Amino acid sequence: MRQTAGTPHASYGRGFWVKLVIMAIINAVGVMIIFSAAQAQSWGILAGMAGLLIAADWVYFSKRALPLKYILPGFAFLLVYQVFVVLYTAGIAFTNYGTGHIGSQQDAADQLVAQNEQRVEGSESYPVAVVLPEGEDGGLLGEEELGFAVVEDSQVLVGTAEQPLRPVEGAEADADQVTSVPGYQVLDREEVLDRQTEVAELRVPFGEDEAEGALLTQDGRTAHVYEQTLVYDEEAETLTHVEDGTVYSPTEEGLFAAEDGTELAVGWRVFVGFDNFVTGIADTQTAGPFFEVLAWTFVFALASVVLTYLVGMFLAIAFQHERLRGRRIYRVLVILPYAFPGFLSALLFAGMLNERFGFVNEVLLGGASIPWLTDPWLAKLSIILVNTWLGFPYMFLVCMGALQAIPKDSLEAASIDGAGPLRRWWSVTLPMLMVPTAPLLIATFAFNFNNFNLVYMLTGGGPRMEGVEAPVGHTDILITMVFKISGLASGQATDYGLAAAMSLVIFLIVTVIAVISFRRTRSLEEIH
Repeated sequence: MRQTAGTPHASYGRGFWVKLVIMAIINAVGVMIIFSAAQAQSWGILAGMAGLLIAADWVYFSKRALPLKYILPGFAFLLVYQVFVVLYTAGIAFTNYGTGHIGSQQDAADQLVAQNEQRVEGSESYPVAVVLPEGEDGGLLGEEELGFAVVEDSQVLVGTAEQPLRPVEGAEADADQVTSVPGYQVLDREEVLDRQTEVAELRVPFGEDEAEGALLTQDGRTAHVYEQTLVYDEEAETLTHVEDGTVYSPTEEGLFAAEDGTELAVGWRVFVGFDNFVTGIADTQTAGPFFEVLAWTFVFALASVVLTYLVGMFLAIAFQHERLRGRRIYRVLVILPYAFPGFLSALLFAGMLNERFGFVNEVLLGGASIPWLTDPWLAKLSIILVNTWLGFPYMFLVCMGALQAIPKDSLEAASIDGAGPLRRWWSVTLPMLMVPTAPLLIATFAFNFNNFNLVYMLTGGGPRMEGVEAPVGHTDILITMVFKISGLASGQATDYGLAAAMSLVIFLIVTVIAVISFRRTRSLEEIH
């Protein structure tokens, strides 16, 4: 029977229920993110996610916000993937965040205390059993808290990180190995291996007095008594060496240091102002290569845009000619370089341009020994040519579509006025092409300004600059230079604060250029 306007749910169509299900899924995911952010104490993410959820629910269930239904998804992705990333990077740029300066001061103190524990001289080795309570009323341990059980003077002792070892009645042991404890489950070998990380981090006090040390195990079988050599005073925020009494106090640099200047290795994150920017731009190790790399980055990005555009436009104009046969086949062949992943193509060219075994030298040049990737100038030329090969198909597609939108009347009028092919291209075709393609050229420039994959896969930034302490090469662009000087490339000590600061500099440079360029492109609209 057909529903009328007065029947229940007549106003709710299939689209409403689909929208309701989608919004329920979005809210479920959002609530999960909010709870995760609360557990991690990331209050900014929590507030932002809550705001987005409230806005989404209001927009998609309100009849007054129809235009916002199309704007909100893009705006949300803009906030998450652009605004948040930039703000988070900016926040890191003004800190000393990096290896040895990851967490808070309390985290650093806990790590230093744990790292400076040493085995008590002459202490015994204890066959240890890892135990877990069987139920809510199981005794000492919480539901997920592990503990150790050992035999000491014919007594079975059980303890956790919060509860020192103490005797448990009714426990059984085979020789020195605990086999059963009332109220507890003794984990077998497989269960211990499944929780190996927790077991290795577990520290069970041997007694009420911290001076008695604590039981630690690395393999879950044998435990030893370790004692602390550093003690942290939470009120004074100092670390004290047990043996010699040396006091390490917190410094403005985010480290614990003694009066004689001795510093402990682990620190915490602190605000350092513009130190990272000064280090990246004006430091003696990076100042010289920074400006040289900056100049090369501009040359590389501009040359890549100009060459790819000219080659792509030339082929697009050539393949538009009506007398050319097989145009479809040629178009497919031209697009092929664009179909392959860029990093694979860069690796392929790195092999082809090898000085000793490369296809270019051995086959095309008859066994020549040209250092395409090891000579500073040839390496730069190689990068530009390879990038042109990778980028011109995109420009070909863009120009081919733009050419079809140019009125033929304009070209015919120019031809009647006596303009030749070159004059028609310069005065009619090129200006009309620039109107729709200029924004894409700006975007291409921004992409090549940060074209990390090509440089890193083709030359690795080399050859290395001589007389420069920083690990910078002649073909490094700013982003690969940042990757190297911040320690990310070497896998050793990393400086994320420096990397964030330099990334922010790159972002500001590209943003300024893009804003100026977009303002200039407005003059092209006067053509129409």
